[in-house]
Amino acid sequence: MKKDAKILVSGIKPTGRPHIGNYFGAMKQYVDLQDSYNSFVFIADLHALTTIQNGKELSENTLNIAIDYLAIGLDPRKTIIFKQSDIPEVAELGWIFNCITTMPYLMRAHAFKDAEAKNKEINVGVFDYPLLMAADILAQDADIVPVGQDQKQHVEIARDTAEKFNKIFGDTFKLPEPLILPNVQTVAGTDGRKMSKSYGNTIELFASDEEIKKAVMSIATDSKGVNEPKDPEDSSLFNLHKLFMSKGKLDELQGRYLEGGIGYKESKEILIDDIISFARPFREKRDKLAQDKKAIVAILEQGRDVVRKRVGNKMEDVRRKIGTKFY
Repeated sequence: MKKDAKILVSGIKPTGRPHIGNYFGAMKQYVDLQDSYNSFVFIADLHALTTIQNGKELSENTLNIAIDYLAIGLDPRKTIIFKQSDIPEVAELGWIFNCITTMPYLMRAHAFKDAEAKNKEINVGVFDYPLLMAADILAQDADIVPVGQDQKQHVEIARDTAEKFNKIFGDTFKLPEPLILPNVQTVAGTDGRKMSKSYGNTIELFASDEEIKKAVMSIATDSKGVNEPKDPEDSSLFNLHKLFMSKGKLDELQGRYLEGGIGYKESKEILIDDIISFARPFREKRDKLAQDKKAIVAILEQGRDVVRKRVGNKMEDVRRKIGTKFY
């Protein structure tokens, strides 16, 4: 633990293989922040149960996401990495929060309202999701929670829950702050929409060279010819170049777009080479890590032991205050 550093807590749902949108939108930030904070990053396998209800799939996804994050540079010497389900006290605290929270309050949650609009049959886990998340955060005495602007409400719910518990039972929980990262990028997919597994428009971070080539060549473009000027700011292809090119090379490419003289085929070939060069070290490290899955499990178990001790101390105080532990 770094002396005087603030506590950062965040979770990752194990819902499939990451793509470059995941990397630039979230994964990279975890790595960048681990030198400045005491970071606790958990794999949210209990949260994933709201959508994944196949034991083998969830187990494999959980192990794979741990390997993925270690491969991009999350360092277990700097960041405590653990499985959410290995901390049963969090589920206990989530139930306690259930008992002080009203249904109308939870019905205002964006995630619930979105799910309700799409699907009338919503499981209780989706409805209750924000309170389990609040337990994840508050049990660790988190100072900050890194989130995108669209997820800020989750931290607001955790703060409201902490305030309500403190008012009923006495001062117990810190009020966490959202860390809104200004440089988090929304990455366009191969069809121009936000890159998302649900849209099937992704370029996977750990894809093979051939898979990267196939995905990039499928990027949607207009029908302008090689010599016609093109608007780089209106091109999802050009916007992907911004993620991988130095400023000098990007300026040169932008000039060719504006003046004419580059076709989309050549632009895609440049992007393919850049993504392959960028992703290959991650893929090679991942392949090496995946050869020793026992070592990955050991890292998660070490994280479990650290967190259970921290959360255990907090829960002793909670149980005494609510009356489930004798004075």
